[in-house]
Amino acid sequence: MPSRSQPVTPDDVLDPAKALVPAVVRANEVKVKRGFWPKVVSTAARVPFLDQLFSVYYAARDPETPTAAKGMMLGALAYFVLPLDAIPDIFAGIGFTDDAAVFAALIATLGANIKRRHRDQAGEAVKRLKDK
Repeated sequence: MPSRSQPVTPDDVLDPAKALVPAVVRANEVKVKRGFWPKVVSTAARVPFLDQLFSVYYAARDPETPTAAKGMMLGALAYFVLPLDAIPDIFAGIGFTDDAAVFAALIATLGANIKRRHRDQAGEAVKRLKDK
């Protein structure tokens, strides 16, 4: 993974040789645990892939999800949380394009690990956010 001063790229997140290193998985898990909900709450209205984001989040937290898939999912979720990524999220209209691409690639690759229950949990979470 790049140093803290360099943006993280989608390739860093999706490359198993980088994303599945145990220390990286642990670091990503901490980043997601600390930053996921604050970022979601502050950006929910601007994130067009919220349902996919939540599906991946719930799949990553599921003990039945295989470890390798979970590591890749945590990498994608950490990428979403990080302030320094390929296209910073502060840019209106394009800020989440790179994040959306990461989640689309992740789901295309690991979609079988995202079960109906994860999608249902995601739908409930989106509904709760929209009802606030």
